[in-house]
Amino acid sequence: MSLKLYTNKESRGVVVDWLLVELGVECERIEVAYKTEMKTPEYLKINPFGKVPVLVDGDVVIYELGAICAYLADKFFDKGLAPALDDPKRGLYYRWLFVMAGPWEAAGVDKALGIEVSPEQKMFVGYGDYNDAYQALVQGLSEANPYVCGEQFTAADVSVGAMLLWQLKMGAIESHPAITRYVEAIQQRESLQALGAVFSS
Repeated sequence: MSLKLYTNKESRGVVVDWLLVELGVECERIEVAYKTEMKTPEYLKINPFGKVPVLVDGDVVIYELGAICAYLADKFFDKGLAPALDDPKRGLYYRWLFVMAGPWEAAGVDKALGIEVSPEQKMFVGYGDYNDAYQALVQGLSEANPYVCGEQFTAADVSVGAMLLWQLKMGAIESHPAITRYVEAIQQRESLQALGAVFSS
């Protein structure tokens, strides 16, 4: 087995677990402890941020959740979790992967930390302010049918779905009909149900 996942059961690594179930792919899972193992010199050589998840595929090392999701979807392209390179929805797929890993996560973390972006500061912040990010999310999900790339469930849905399910569970996001409709579609996935209570409220 060439794939190794450095993770922690209470981390974003569970998102990769979900994707691996959806792909039907085996992977060696290596649990890494917070504060101790993640900060050792040996582990920092793998991921200098001292975080999980990290995917190792032979000599290839990938950290950052969005990158791992994109890599796995392309490596196992025959599983159908990414639009083809010449599919117009490939751009939409990339957009969702990057929006969730960048603007949406940054906006959510700032909100959780009590950081408010003033109107004068918005031009310097990639996501504007939290309201801008939320409205963009709702607008995008209003177009989901039922998934972000239409009828094709993709790795982007794993990323988006996991984030929303976690935020709803933690009470970190205001619900909206578009969010509710999308989440209800995601919750029907057998792969998600196979993970048990990981993302359930």
